[in-house]
Amino acid sequence: MAILDSRSSDPRLQVLHLDRDLSIIEQKRSDNPEASIATDNLAYVIYTSGSTGIPKGVAIEHRNTVALLHWAKSVFTADELAGILASTSICFDLSVFELFAPLSWGGKIILVENALSLRATDAKRITLVNTVPSAMAALLAAGALPESVRVVNLAGEALRPELVRQLYQTGTVEKVYDLYGPSETTTYSTFTRRTANSPATIGRPISNTQIYLLDSNLRPVPIGVPGELYIGGAGVARELPASSGIDRG
Repeated sequence: MAILDSRSSDPRLQVLHLDRDLSIIEQKRSDNPEASIATDNLAYVIYTSGSTGIPKGVAIEHRNTVALLHWAKSVFTADELAGILASTSICFDLSVFELFAPLSWGGKIILVENALSLRATDAKRITLVNTVPSAMAALLAAGALPESVRVVNLAGEALRPELVRQLYQTGTVEKVYDLYGPSETTTYSTFTRRTANSPATIGRPISNTQIYLLDSNLRPVPIGVPGELYIGGAGVARELPASSGIDRG
């Protein structure tokens, strides 16, 4: 049985009318059903091409997502998570934060018809926007960033200092976070709070995550020497391609 908009014409779905069918619903059991879900059960599979250009499925377990959500609670306040704009396709891993962070910690998901053209009724409820820099630049250019937004999370692309300055110049945005992480490590692996004049950086690891900069022989590189980024910890997915460059350690 599914609960959905009664205007849906999909014949495969059964519509549950909470008002009309209330007397029937009240006869059902009110206790929570037993669930046998374990931390290592599969939560979802998301496809990413990464740097290879070849689509591959990333298997994320429940424990991976739970680790991300507990980190989110430690960084963002209840007021900041009160209303998060759902601006990302569920095919993109940024949506995992947008959908589950507010619902896990008492907030709301704000659904809109067009994330780049917000109506006043939608905009006044949004406290946090979690998106990519190019989309945020478009919102600013259109003068469409709601005044209620206090926190902006930006990931998926390089975050230019000029965009950070523009966000603080709105006078309403209080925090801008720069986040980084491949889909194989459950949305975000590092983060930092950028200030109006701070240099570009991906910051430090989120909780229960380790970051290593290694050379071609998997040895740590000295400060200032280029290396490959290796990620380990609670966010690492169940199944990874051999060439992913991500460590389960």
